[in-house]
Amino acid sequence: MEKNILAYFKSPEEAEGAAQKLHALRAIDVSIDRISKYPGGGGGAHAENPVSGDFGSLAALTLGADVGGNSPGILLSAGTDASGMSDGGQGGPTGRDVLLTAVVDEGVHRQALSVIEQAGGAV
Repeated sequence: MEKNILAYFKSPEEAEGAAQKLHALRAIDVSIDRISKYPGGGGGAHAENPVSGDFGSLAALTLGADVGGNSPGILLSAGTDASGMSDGGQGGPTGRDVLLTAVVDEGVHRQALSVIEQAGGAV
C-alpha cells in the first residue's frame, strides 16, 4: 500500500533536505516544485517600462503573471499582492511556496511525516 504526501516549505533548500531523508526511507517518488497562484509562475522574466512598455496589467508588471486577456489581468491586479500592500511575500500569507510531493510505503508514512515536519515543512 502507498501513501501520498503534500508538504509546503518556505525554501527549496528546506524541501531538498527533507527529500534526501525521504529517499533514505526508500520513498517511491519525490518531487519539489515552486507554486504560485498566478499563471506564469509569478516571476517576470524581464522588466518593463510602465510608461512606454506594452504590458497587459499591473499583475503582469509586478507579479509576472502571464494572463491571456484584459479581464483576468484586471482581476489579478485587484489583489493586494499586485499593489505591494500585501505583507505575505511571494508565498502568500504563510510564505510557503515550495511544494514537496512524495509517495511512500504505508509502513514508513508516519516516519516520513515526522521527517518533513522536522525539516520545517507543513503537511
